[in-house]
Amino acid sequence: MGKGKLAKFADMETYDCVFQYPYGALEHAAFPLQGRWREEYFKNQNPIVLELGCGKGEYTVGLARRHPDVNFIGVDIKGARMWTGATQAVREGLKNVAFLRTNIEIIDRFFGPDEVQELWLTFSDPQMKNPRKRLTSSYFLERYRHFLEDDGVVHLKTDSNFLFTYTTLLVAKNGLSTDACTTNLYDPAERAMAISQQAIEAFTEAASIQTYYEGMWIERGLNIKYMKFRLPHEGQLEEPDVEIELDDYRSYHRDKRSSKDKAK
Repeated sequence: MGKGKLAKFADMETYDCVFQYPYGALEHAAFPLQGRWREEYFKNQNPIVLELGCGKGEYTVGLARRHPDVNFIGVDIKGARMWTGATQAVREGLKNVAFLRTNIEIIDRFFGPDEVQELWLTFSDPQMKNPRKRLTSSYFLERYRHFLEDDGVVHLKTDSNFLFTYTTLLVAKNGLSTDACTTNLYDPAERAMAISQQAIEAFTEAASIQTYYEGMWIERGLNIKYMKFRLPHEGQLEEPDVEIELDDYRSYHRDKRSSKDKAK
């Protein structure tokens, strides 16, 4: 039988690699590591990479194993899920891993200017009804600019046709530089069409870790989409004014709840 939620939360209170700051925790004081993650937690000057909406932390931990010279921080509000990755990091003694339990809407309160080099958005909720809640929306990209270095990297890996199409349109409308893009990450023929060594390396990295749910989505016949683009500090970001066909499902084994066929 799996460990209960209360026991998992109790474990996480003892983990040095876990920081729990849900929305109300910062009402009266600033986050103490903002702008000082390298000096005070990681104790090195290596790049910092965030996984936003990390779930069980499979990507955060997997990337940390592959890249010991990079610091990784998984961010999510669901602590019971995060426990899995945090526990693995503790048991394996991974010193280049941290987990932050908070609301992504306030992510800019936890990092200083230029403190982060890359973001991973792995299987984010497409939020088909509410553009402001999409993690690739201009609303969130503006927040990322507060702490992501100029021309910092954003990775999107998703099973959602809607979110991938929306992000592709937003990137094109704002003239953002794209390093790699594919509608079927695990199709060798499509990956073979990569136009640069940089794109090949990006596809290889994105395909190197496969989450539990990702495996189920692939078995269900869903293509995994991937995009790597860059976010400059300058320029007014605008939303695409195009209606996009909705996904015909919401998540694994669940039907979509909206009767609409398209949304912006």
